Formats: sequence, C-alpha cells, structure tokens
Amino acid sequence: MFFNLFKPKSSQQVGALTVTELHPRYTVTGQISVADVAAIKAAGYGAVMCNRPDGEAAGQPSAKQIKRAVEKAGMKFFHVPMSRSLEPNTLRDFKAVVQDDANGKVFAYCRTGNRSTMLWKAAKS
Repeated sequence: MFFNLFKPKSSQQVGALTVTELHPRYTVTGQISVADVAAIKAAGYGAVMCNRPDGEAAGQPSAKQIKRAVEKAGMKFFHVPMSRSLEPNTLRDFKAVVQDDANGKVFAYCRTGNRSTMLWKAAKS
C-alpha cells in the first residue's frame, strides 16, 4: 500500500492534458476524450479510472466510450463515480483499484480532477 507516501507534485503534460501526479503511481486530471487514450498509454499508465458519473454534462463522453478505447489500447478501465458526497462503497472501490499492484500506474479523471484528488486524500487517511 502506498497511501502514506502522498507527495503532491507540480502539473505536467500527458499529450494535450495537463495532469497532476499525486504519487508516482497515481495521476489526476479533468475530463479526457477517446483521443487522449494513446498519450495516456504512451506515458506508461496501466489503468484509467473514471470518477465522474455519466450524463453529468452535455457532450461528456460516457465511461463506456472511454472504456472501449482504454481496453483497445491494452489498459484496464475502472468506473468509480463520485457524485456530491463520498459513499463508503465508492471509497472501498477506489482503494481496491489503487492498492492493486497489478493495475500499474493509475490515471484518474473526473470533470476537473478535484474528485479524483479528494478520493486519493480520503483513501490515504
């Protein structure tokens, strides 16, 4: 388990995305598109996790669309949506993804990256 190693780092680029690495194995960003998946794969990520509920905003790609692209690229995909409040099952599912070494580096996204960051902080406390 690597939660106790929380060391926020500065923003960096993965393709056209500005991302924040919260841990060498956990990075967050805002909404991604299918077109971003190749850059995520090229940056060495083994899994993509969506923390955004489907249908939150018009034009938002569905988790299913992103999942297809992620799996086609040979990575794992996890949909662990968080809405307005943090439910115990959401935190449990989140921990299962980031604690499993078989998932490799996890690239998490939501609308702005805030929920993905909040989940990380809640899981490490």
